[in-house]
Amino acid sequence: MRQHLISLIPFLFVFLWSTGFIGAKYALPFIEPFYLLFIRMVLTIAVFLLLCAVLRVKRLSAHQVGHQMVTGFLVHGAYLGGVFAAIKWGMPAGVSALVVGVQPVLTAFLGWRFFGLQLRPRQWLGLGLGLAGVTTVLLSTGQQDSVTLTWPAILAAVLALVGISLGTLYQKRFGLGVNLLAGSLWQYISAAMLMAILAWGFESREVVWDKQLIFALGWLVSGLSVTAILLLMYMIREGETAKVASYFYLVPPVASIEAWILFDESLTLVAITAITVTVIGVYLVIKR
Repeated sequence: MRQHLISLIPFLFVFLWSTGFIGAKYALPFIEPFYLLFIRMVLTIAVFLLLCAVLRVKRLSAHQVGHQMVTGFLVHGAYLGGVFAAIKWGMPAGVSALVVGVQPVLTAFLGWRFFGLQLRPRQWLGLGLGLAGVTTVLLSTGQQDSVTLTWPAILAAVLALVGISLGTLYQKRFGLGVNLLAGSLWQYISAAMLMAILAWGFESREVVWDKQLIFALGWLVSGLSVTAILLLMYMIREGETAKVASYFYLVPPVASIEAWILFDESLTLVAITAITVTVIGVYLVIKR
């Protein structure tokens, strides 16, 4: 029974992670992106401080804290900051998701090239199918029509891609044995520091406290920054990085389905077929 529940963790993670795009769409009309992320990080830090105190989590060593802050800078700071900056500077959300959607391939390549991680030919095929599926889903939405991409937006999206890829590998290499709650706390402290610099340096920090924003912020903290990240850190600790990264392929298709349900965005037969191809690709990567 316990093993069965553990096997469901990646799919729960995919669902939660995909709702981040939905939460952002609900929140951003009322607040600027970096300030939203800063508030999100501060609230998340408060939650993890409470959890660590209640559960009497052992403090990390200075060495462990340093590694976790690097992970936080990459996974939370560079990734979220890069995606939000790219969108702020004119890149459509679909295009930014397409760029970040390359993450499983980049993670697998970097792991193979620099960390000696081995992949079977079947897994490389699965990664390729997943990339093809994600690309097709995003292109089929038609969000790329009449888009003028600026270099700052492109560089921000690439930064997000590199951040989440390196962060996954870094945590796998240097985060083993670290308590998930304590590690996540320091990750968010690092990300909050970065978001504070960006928010106070580039934004007015004006907020319209609409109930829609409050609901979205609550979900972004509880559903993603707490639950989804703990699941991700657990998967990185217990699994192979290529397998963990492959689940990110499922995020854009799932987000497309959610947007179709919630915002009546189109979901064509081509997109449905591509989603199926993506699922097959992920299966090939994670198959034992």
